[in-house]
Amino acid sequence: MTDLSKTGHTGAPGGEAGSGNPLPWARRVADRVHGRRRGGTTRPCGRRGAARLRRERQPGDAAVLRAVHRAAADLRGRLHADGRTGTRRGGLLRLRPGGAGPDPGLSAATLALFSYTLLLVGVDAYVGVATSNVIERYADVGSPWWAWALISLGVIAFLGHRDIELSAKVLGAVLVLEFLLLLVMDVGIVGHGGAHGLTAEPVSPSIVGTGSLGLGVMFAFFGFTGFEATAVFRHEAKDPDVTVPRATYVAILVIGAFYSFTVWAIVVGSGVGAVVGAAQADPEGLVLTLTRSYVGSVWADAMQLLLITSQFACVLAFHNVVTRYQFALSRAGALPASLSVAHPRHRAPSASSAVAPAVAFVTTLVVASLGLDPIGDLYAWFSGAATPGIVLLMAATSLAVVGFFRRATGGSRCGGRSWPRPSPSSAWPAWSA
Repeated sequence: MTDLSKTGHTGAPGGEAGSGNPLPWARRVADRVHGRRRGGTTRPCGRRGAARLRRERQPGDAAVLRAVHRAAADLRGRLHADGRTGTRRGGLLRLRPGGAGPDPGLSAATLALFSYTLLLVGVDAYVGVATSNVIERYADVGSPWWAWALISLGVIAFLGHRDIELSAKVLGAVLVLEFLLLLVMDVGIVGHGGAHGLTAEPVSPSIVGTGSLGLGVMFAFFGFTGFEATAVFRHEAKDPDVTVPRATYVAILVIGAFYSFTVWAIVVGSGVGAVVGAAQADPEGLVLTLTRSYVGSVWADAMQLLLITSQFACVLAFHNVVTRYQFALSRAGALPASLSVAHPRHRAPSASSAVAPAVAFVTTLVVASLGLDPIGDLYAWFSGAATPGIVLLMAATSLAVVGFFRRATGGSRCGGRSWPRPSPSSAWPAWSA
């Protein structure tokens, strides 16, 4: 849907003034890297071609070639979900057209919208259940889960209608508190030496093939759900050419490192041989039990409250992503034009911010009226159905990156043949998925 030659993007280094097109710069990089001349002729490839290049180049060519190689590598490495080439909301809608044509782009964005809507509805039900349980435990007052789920949707609709910075501040505050509480639990477990001493057995390569490997990989993918949102919010970010790639790399590194350390601490704290039984006996309270045992009941109570806020933060994040995809699909003509209306002052997709909570509102009422289990029938099934869709999107997006660079550089020509020259690092999610 997005014609890169008409995006008006001028952020590519060395782009032609006033053209708004980053592709000429990319082609010049490819021409220099692959040995093409401006006049259309092609320098020889292979060892003879390399020797001829050494004979013909000027004294400063080596530095120029090294700089161009570094620039090309930087372009490949820093392009996350077309963070440098897209200018509209809806990250996967922007990337897929650049790499695989308009129809796959529309399909990818639709799948993303469907998957994140499932997560929005499912996790909001979890918020209702968690809130109801906390109130019953501390105030000894029973309350329906669906009432708290609907209240949560009302607050999210208000925050989603406002500027994205307000949502970012709420999410940031909750994230910092959760991070600190989990870190306190981790330090407490390590300080006490765990249940039977500290050991590296939970991260030993020999146990990779044991247990349900596929289920573990699925949970690992689910843990990274939403990391591509940095590109989804590009239109509303300050200095996106810098902040979007930086936020993406930081998010992946921090999530991967912190989750790995925390899971290791949970296994060590429960005991390598007892952790499976403990998780099966009390899957919802395992972390709270460990916190109470190693740190104290005060921290466990605080973590119980933050469980609600963390799930609420997830719902808010999913809501923001859903509304941006609705906005992008509306701009592309796939959804009603009214969904592409942005608030004049807050710059948020105000119409979409009303539709997404409304869908979750109706679904919650239907589930409650049918007497279904909000965790077993709603949260588990909806989140389980959304995860494969997101994994598929990650793989398709990785392949689209390869297609994007093939179109951007025209491939590498040698002996009259043409083939893509993708960076292996840009394609690894496709092969791993």
